[in-house]
Amino acid sequence: MDLEHLGKQIQHLRAERGMTLQALAVVSSVSISMLSAVERGKKAATVTVLDRIAAGLGLSLPALIALTADSGVIVRRAAEQDVINEPAGWQRTILTPVVPGVNFEWIRTTLPAGCDAGWYPAYAPGSHEFVVVDSGMLRVRLDDRQIDLNAGDSLYFGADATHGYANPGTKSCVYHVAAIIMRSRRRAAAALAPT
Repeated sequence: MDLEHLGKQIQHLRAERGMTLQALAVVSSVSISMLSAVERGKKAATVTVLDRIAAGLGLSLPALIALTADSGVIVRRAAEQDVINEPAGWQRTILTPVVPGVNFEWIRTTLPAGCDAGWYPAYAPGSHEFVVVDSGMLRVRLDDRQIDLNAGDSLYFGADATHGYANPGTKSCVYHVAAIIMRSRRRAAAALAPT
C-alpha cells in the first residue's frame, strides 16, 4: 500500500468530517503522533491501528481500505512487512499486503536448528496451506503424522487438521507458507503443544 496515498486519504476523510487530529486520536485510541505520522505517510500502521482509525472515522476497516486503495493495486514494501521475532528464537515475516475480504497470507519463516515453532489449531473446512522449503530441513506434523521436507521440497495439506512445524536438523531452516484460512487465525500453541 502506498503510505503517502493512504495518509492523504485519511487526512481528507478526517477533514471532511470536521475532525482535528486530537478529536480523531480520542475516538480512535490512537496517539496524535502516530496519526500524524500515518497521515504524512511516514509510518506504516498495523492492521489493528488502521482498524481503530477506520472506527474513529465511522468506517469499517474494509471500507477504509477500499476508499484509500489505489486502483485495486496494493504494494507492500519490504520495510513495511511485519517481522515477528517469536520468544522461542524463530522469526516469521508476513510478506503479503492486507486485502479486505481475502483470507490469504504468504509467510516466510526462519527456524534455527532444533527449534519447534509449536502447534496450530485445525482451521475451518476449506482452509489450505502450501509449504515450500528454501533451505534446511522442516518437519511438518499433521495430527499424528509427520512429514520431513528438505530444501526444494513442497507440500500441500487441508488446514482443517491440527498442524505444527519444527526444525529437527542441525542447520537453520527457511520455509514459506501460502495459506488460505477460512476463519480468523488464532495460535493455540500453549493448548495444543505436547508435554
